[in-house]
Amino acid sequence: MKINKEEMLDKVIEQDVSNLFKALSSQTRIKILFILKQQTLTVTEISEQLGISQSAISHQLRELKLARLVNSEQKGRKMLYQLDDDHVHQIFDMAIEHVKEIYNYD
Repeated sequence: MKINKEEMLDKVIEQDVSNLFKALSSQTRIKILFILKQQTLTVTEISEQLGISQSAISHQLRELKLARLVNSEQKGRKMLYQLDDDHVHQIFDMAIEHVKEIYNYD
């Protein structure tokens, strides 16, 4: 059965979904998302937990913020980072579950 144009995904939505998956395509960004799923952290704390320079973490956080996967909040002198909303938790959980299922991880 052929899909007519009216049933196709809007081009702008296609591009935005593509950009979302591009943002998720880095192992470093996956690591950042995974630890931010557990708790809100500063750049320094993320850097220390992952053993990656603060400048590299800051760069990756900018990419994640542009994709609206992460947001930040100023608390005194600290900038705290967290996952943007519940959808990000769901996307991340589903991706992990999918990978575990297809590759038979326990």
